[in-house]
Amino acid sequence: MSGLRYVYAVCRPFGTPLPAQLTGVAGVPPKQLVHGDLVAVVGQVPEEDFAEGPLRAHLEDLDWLGATARAHQNVIDALTVVTSPLPLRLATVFLDDSGVRSMMEEREETFLRTLDRLDGRVEWGVKVYSEPTEPSGETSGESGVSGGLGDTGTRTASSPSPGRAGSGRDYLRQRRNQRKESEEKWERAEEFSRRLHESLSGYAEDTRIHAPQNSAISRAPGRNILNAAYLVPRTESEAFVELVDRTKDDAPGLRVELTGPWACYSFSGEDA
Repeated sequence: MSGLRYVYAVCRPFGTPLPAQLTGVAGVPPKQLVHGDLVAVVGQVPEEDFAEGPLRAHLEDLDWLGATARAHQNVIDALTVVTSPLPLRLATVFLDDSGVRSMMEEREETFLRTLDRLDGRVEWGVKVYSEPTEPSGETSGESGVSGGLGDTGTRTASSPSPGRAGSGRDYLRQRRNQRKESEEKWERAEEFSRRLHESLSGYAEDTRIHAPQNSAISRAPGRNILNAAYLVPRTESEAFVELVDRTKDDAPGLRVELTGPWACYSFSGEDA
């Protein structure tokens, strides 16, 4: 096999073949590289794309990066069906088979210990979002024309009219009520997320609480309150999913999202 070696994951030896039509990065089918009690799942990739210099440039190209990440994930997903892989970072590349074997030999003890811990487990992700709400309507009886004083002298709804002291007090009262309502909504959402996490943790052997997603990056509507990963035995996965589904009906104004089952990225120790 010529070209550089792209490593998707390290596994225990597994007998079930991967799908014959499966292709990975650069359109190349993955192969198994056996070394002792470990298997590296690898593919051949061209130097003109994956040598250090070109790779660094490609990582700034979002289209290339997205296509590569999808091809990488396709292989990991196929592995997750037949075994419990230890996924490596995107674009983990070695010069040749010898370099991959040396890596497995150097880290054999850590790999075997981690694979034993992940054997028979999968990762599920659960996110809770506070649904976006419509902005409050304008105060009744006031004009909705924007821009302050227009050519005709019309005032906006937020601008109290001269001589109407009550309108200023009403505006401040409305603002206080809106802030209080927002705070109470947020407290309810946090309490719901806390109870959900405690319930789901009962099915998990380990958990990770990730930082809330930035909606500007994820483009998911609403505010992310809970962003958690759960290491769940395959035998408990059905009950785990059923609990999430039941909980969705108990969360008015909130959105609960379940993803998985995944390879155990959050628990691999590989910063995958």
